[in-house]
Amino acid sequence: MDHIKELSEILNLDVQRVKSLFRSHVLTTSFFEKSGFFSGISALYRFDKASSGYEKGTLIAITEDEGSIFRGYPKIRRAMLLGPAIEKRFPGRVVVEEKLNGYNIRICMINDRIFAVTRGGFICPFTTEVVREGNLDEFFFENPDLMLCAEVVGPENPYVQKDVYEVDSVDFFVFDIMDRRSGKLLPFSERKELCENHGIKQVPLLGIFEKRKWKRILEIVRELGERGREGVVIKDPEMRVPPVKYTSSQSNCGDLKYAFTYFNDYGSSFVFSRVVREAFQSVELGEDKDELRERCLRVGESIILPMVESITRKMKGDRITEKFRIRVKSPETAELFERYMRRMGLKVHFSVLEKVDGRYIVEVEKLMSSTDDKIDSILNGELW
Repeated sequence: MDHIKELSEILNLDVQRVKSLFRSHVLTTSFFEKSGFFSGISALYRFDKASSGYEKGTLIAITEDEGSIFRGYPKIRRAMLLGPAIEKRFPGRVVVEEKLNGYNIRICMINDRIFAVTRGGFICPFTTEVVREGNLDEFFFENPDLMLCAEVVGPENPYVQKDVYEVDSVDFFVFDIMDRRSGKLLPFSERKELCENHGIKQVPLLGIFEKRKWKRILEIVRELGERGREGVVIKDPEMRVPPVKYTSSQSNCGDLKYAFTYFNDYGSSFVFSRVVREAFQSVELGEDKDELRERCLRVGESIILPMVESITRKMKGDRITEKFRIRVKSPETAELFERYMRRMGLKVHFSVLEKVDGRYIVEVEKLMSSTDDKIDSILNGELW
């Protein structure tokens, strides 16, 4: 347990409390290598769980000169019935923005260098390379105590591959700006102005509505779903209360399809909440028997068909893997990202395919061990 004294001062907790957090594995080391990528950083620590007033994913960086804290992004709760949730939670008008289907990051500056931090509190080498091309230096030199909270999307996204956005490979869009020390989110208007002044892309704004107009928001979600989009995030303009998210049926079913392709890795944690969402959404939309039947078929197919496909693949002798591609500026980034993913406990194999327009196209194959082993054992006569 190195840097106990520094951590105690940064977190404003006594030494014994910090030691206790380590012993309980709440506070732990984060991904770090002594390499040029982490130049100037001596160590990284993260909160694996919320504790002592700090959110899960809070990152603490120890540098040669000082220590810095970067608060975790708070979990956004979900509305099951949109109308009652908006009426109860929001004091007046609401800002409605598109919820993009990618992965959540915080962009910050450590030791005068920009890094991308995942929701869990890890610095991701691949995403860091992406955000460093976003011309963010001026923003951070003017606002060193702020973090950009963004969603990374695109078809060559290593976590969630979606080809429904106008993104060729991968890109990021800011949805909040946070004070790195306090975790306070800036009001919508301040965030919008800062991003516009620095040419930083933001998530699409779908409108600002009086809360009694919530049925219009429901219509927007239905329209988004028909276009293969995920849903919306609803915010108080002053950020006085936490935001709320609400997703389309198509997004719920897309999640189920992915999860049940690898059912023993993800299935059980995905199914219950998403099926419940579908039921409440159907009731709120007032669906007739035909519409409800269509929804039931959509949900059922999202669960059964991908499992049948995975079983069939295994019967043919294939391994149950997920394959995707990324583009990087250098092979070193791919190598560091592979080590990072292995540190996360993933079984991955990276292959550099070719260089196109100054970028290396890398194919990644990720073995879904639990599903692969489970199907194999059942096909060989094991019981459930």
